[in-house]
Amino acid sequence: MTDKIKLADGAGGQLMDKLIKQKILKYFGKESTSAEIPLSMLDDSAVIDDIVFTTDSHTVQPIIFPGGDLGSLAVAGTVNDVSVMGAKPIALSSGFIVEEGLSIDIFEKIVNSMSKVSKQANAPIVTGDTKVVEKGAIQEFMINTSGIGKRTKLLDDNIKEVKRYRSFDKRWLLDSNLKNGDVIILSGNIGEHGIALMSFREGYGFETRIKSDIAPINGLMDKVLNVRGIVSSKDPTRGGLSNTVNEFSEKSNVGIILGEDSIPIPTGVRSACDMLGIDPLEIGNEGKVVLGVVKEKAEEVLKEIKKHPLGKNAAIIGRATDEIKGVVLETTVGGKRNLHKPIGDPVPRIC
Repeated sequence: MTDKIKLADGAGGQLMDKLIKQKILKYFGKESTSAEIPLSMLDDSAVIDDIVFTTDSHTVQPIIFPGGDLGSLAVAGTVNDVSVMGAKPIALSSGFIVEEGLSIDIFEKIVNSMSKVSKQANAPIVTGDTKVVEKGAIQEFMINTSGIGKRTKLLDDNIKEVKRYRSFDKRWLLDSNLKNGDVIILSGNIGEHGIALMSFREGYGFETRIKSDIAPINGLMDKVLNVRGIVSSKDPTRGGLSNTVNEFSEKSNVGIILGEDSIPIPTGVRSACDMLGIDPLEIGNEGKVVLGVVKEKAEEVLKEIKKHPLGKNAAIIGRATDEIKGVVLETTVGGKRNLHKPIGDPVPRIC
């Protein structure tokens, strides 16, 4: 029997890793040597001639939900993938695939959301494409956004500061940059996007208290780069915090210890996850960043994040160490457990 693509194959966990590495990279993995950060590194963006380039497709259901919609999600997600590399987003593209029969009012609302977020991020949409397909061919509306960014003095100065404290031979903020002693900082609450969207979609009622955290983080990244000391940066989207820290650990070949008590999880998110049997560490977020910071600068970086509107609940949640392999979570009851990448996303179609 021929194998079939499953929903979980695109959900950001172990199954998607397998699909990409076994079925995609064998065809697309032999890039030109001009790519400084090529596809095969599987970072959030590629880099060619100091231009950062990324693309993302969005098929969220429902397309309008508490705290955002398909349009705000598409723009913020692409801006954030450029920003976590340490680059300044400068322009976006947008490709629409629209199902015949979609309300013009809903279409315009989503396009207007894209406009507002791109202006907020100072990353204009400069090119695009629109296709309409037969009813039933897709689920209402799908958007692909691509973004480009450029290197700035902020990143250069940040790297100079990192070199004051330890060896560092990279030019960008990559998943593979962590070393023993680096500190892990999370910019705020986790789980809000996934729970808000699933609750609204399934009718659980949590949406009255929980809203998506969708936001462009490039302004926050400018602030932390100005403080300096950042070595790695990633937005914990599909697969959530669990997937992000495991990416750090695998690519950097270093262990990571997290403190469960230190991870900011809102009461409403925790309650919803307990009721539904979902791990909040595996839920996607759309306005957060996980940073690796040299230990000498960690408190200063955290203080700066907390000044920003997106970082009020920021916290130091762990550290990189050579004492262990993989990711270990120190639990609230004093135990320890291995934290693995999720198999798939426990809340599908949220990004």
